[in-house]
Amino acid sequence: MVASGNDFVVIDRVQSTEYRVQSVAQKICNRKYGIGADGLLVLEKSKIADVKMRIFNPDGSEAEMCGNGARCTALWQIANRLPAGRQGKPQTAKLKIETKAGIIESEVNNKNVKIKLTDPKDIKLDIPIKINNRLLKVNFINTAVPHTIIFVEGLDKIDVVNLGRQIRYYQKFKPAGTNVDFVEVLTDDSLKIRTYERGVEDETLACGTGTVAAAIIFVARLPLPVRQAGVCPFARQIDVITKSGEILKVYFDKIGDNFKNVWLEGKAKIVYMGVYHV
Repeated sequence: MVASGNDFVVIDRVQSTEYRVQSVAQKICNRKYGIGADGLLVLEKSKIADVKMRIFNPDGSEAEMCGNGARCTALWQIANRLPAGRQGKPQTAKLKIETKAGIIESEVNNKNVKIKLTDPKDIKLDIPIKINNRLLKVNFINTAVPHTIIFVEGLDKIDVVNLGRQIRYYQKFKPAGTNVDFVEVLTDDSLKIRTYERGVEDETLACGTGTVAAAIIFVARLPLPVRQAGVCPFARQIDVITKSGEILKVYFDKIGDNFKNVWLEGKAKIVYMGVYHV
């Protein structure tokens, strides 16, 4: 499956040990000797939601959540709930997905999928770090997984892999490490983003939680509007252009310094189904 350039292998309700799943993830995500993917989605039965999603990175590590992976999971569930012979026909539905980061709500409308993320936390602005003997000010946020946001100009010229890898392992972000997002501001409500993903250890064509992280940090750094004095909700929509060229939409309410009702919207699709030999 693919969502805005993020590609995933989906195994539906696999029954195996965690060790084996990790081993399979490393092999199956390999782009030369396996199928090739940014991650492995393992869908299991849930007692508290419609489905449980586990996400394994190409290095075998298990992530807490994955925004585009959750959107793929929602589409997969809806497509496979249809009666036999009707797969792929337009379908609109809502469902809940259990993740290690909590319950994720989703809405599917044909191939357009929205998910509601857990409220972001641990927002820290203008953190000084030193990379290549140069002082940088970065921003940190946890949108179910940790992200470091760096605002730049000339995004297309940035060495995302080299800089991303250095920041990903930077002392301040240990032991969990961090995803690294380089963001260029286009207008008051649109951004462009490139992401280095931990676990993948490379740049990906899109990152859902990174897109959300960038949009929220962008607004968090803006002067507080007069009409937001007190606790009046301040609704925003930010369009984010990913490396793949697709646009992801981020919606949220800002109440004081807090961000609530965070939604991520974009397209997803099932590319093919087959048999993988273990």
